[in-house]
Amino acid sequence: MDALRAAVRHRRGLVADRKVAQQRLHDQLNALCPGLSAPSGHGRRLAIETSTGQAVLTCAAAFAGKAPKTRSLIARAPGRLTEATAGYWVQRWRGCLPAPADAEQRARRLGRDLERYRILRLDIAAVEDEISVLLRTTDGQILTSLPGVATLRAGAFAAHSLPIGRFPDADHLYSATGLAPALYESATVRRRGRISRQGLAEHRDALMGIAWGLSRCSPSFARRDTELRARGMRPIQARVAIARNACRLAYRLLVTQEPFDEEAYLRGRLSRGR
Repeated sequence: MDALRAAVRHRRGLVADRKVAQQRLHDQLNALCPGLSAPSGHGRRLAIETSTGQAVLTCAAAFAGKAPKTRSLIARAPGRLTEATAGYWVQRWRGCLPAPADAEQRARRLGRDLERYRILRLDIAAVEDEISVLLRTTDGQILTSLPGVATLRAGAFAAHSLPIGRFPDADHLYSATGLAPALYESATVRRRGRISRQGLAEHRDALMGIAWGLSRCSPSFARRDTELRARGMRPIQARVAIARNACRLAYRLLVTQEPFDEEAYLRGRLSRGR
């Protein structure tokens, strides 16, 4: 389990670095080609991680912020880039403000940061492959039978939950994630507060990821999510509520090592009047 836990934590750090790198690339592109990397709500968003985004960044670094031709943009795309999409970005590029006076220096910096970003993506892919291999050697592989829960979500939760024998029941596992409500007690008062946030943030995020996946891909959990929102819960509140059911389900799978059965789960909920 130590190897899986180390791989999961390393990937978490790399993903955080990727987020920072993407924001830096957006900032550099916007400075080099003002208005090209539009914020949300100001035209089509440029997704840095896509083939289109990579082609735009490569051309910006190669031509020091000057608008390329359509064929140049297509030639520098690492994947598929249609002529219509390339034409859209070239036209938008030509309508931008001129590049700054220090465009050459900015372009060189952008090129170096773009190379680091690509290496970072390769590192993340390599660690994800390691997680996939390590997960198959643990009881946590059974979690991939849950709808919307693939290797990464299953591995993240299993890394902090196994061995499952450490937890007497699902409620103890749920408390360990820090999503259980905090209890306030005195001689005359006993009330529940907000989530306790005890335990590791990684464990909590992993369970919330499983809850999100189930609410999107499992009919039973999707219906539960709709019911909770109809009661006036905000999306994050509904997901926390779903996380408790998801934790119980994950605990049972880890203990019994039996794959998830949607119909059996739904029959069980209906028999309990839920």
